Amino acid sequence: MPRPEIVCRPVAGADEAAVHHRIRHEVFVLEQEVFAASDLDAHDAYRSTIKVLAWTASAGGGWEPGGAVRLYPLEPGIWQGDRLAVRAPFRAWNLGGPLVRFAIDTAAHLGGMEMVAHVQAANVRFFERLGWCRRGEPELYVGLPHQLMAIDLTVPAEARRRRPAPGRSPVAVTPAEGRSPARS
Repeated sequence: MPRPEIVCRPVAGADEAAVHHRIRHEVFVLEQEVFAASDLDAHDAYRSTIKVLAWTASAGGGWEPGGAVRLYPLEPGIWQGDRLAVRAPFRAWNLGGPLVRFAIDTAAHLGGMEMVAHVQAANVRFFERLGWCRRGEPELYVGLPHQLMAIDLTVPAEARRRRPAPGRSPVAVTPAEGRSPARS
């Protein structure tokens, strides 16, 4: 089955923020058991935190949320991306790639010069393929092995992107006119 159209964008309103948190809860609390009861923290309440959803076009013409990520400034020019969560049914479509690229592009557009992330050990190669570099040695983060990674946001976006594999549909990172998921 070919990958459907994918649209990544910041959440719009409380209902979409709840969907964002539900996806993170599904992945980090229920599936991976990284957190006992909730993965919510102080960053979720900050106005500077940008919560993003990835929507996939369904066969019936609607849109289904498949993944989430958040990003926020640490200091002027430095952004952190974290809580990348993709629901299991959407992983075959590599939904994490568009989410990470959207976060990178957003931080760069907002004046970021670098983005950092604490990446679970199993996902380090995935991030390296997206242009990220390891920083230091692996460390324990939320009780699990993670690698601090960074990406230079001053590199033009075109240089950071990989071309879709033959037969794969291109990924939209902003809503297409008339084809984007409805906003609340």
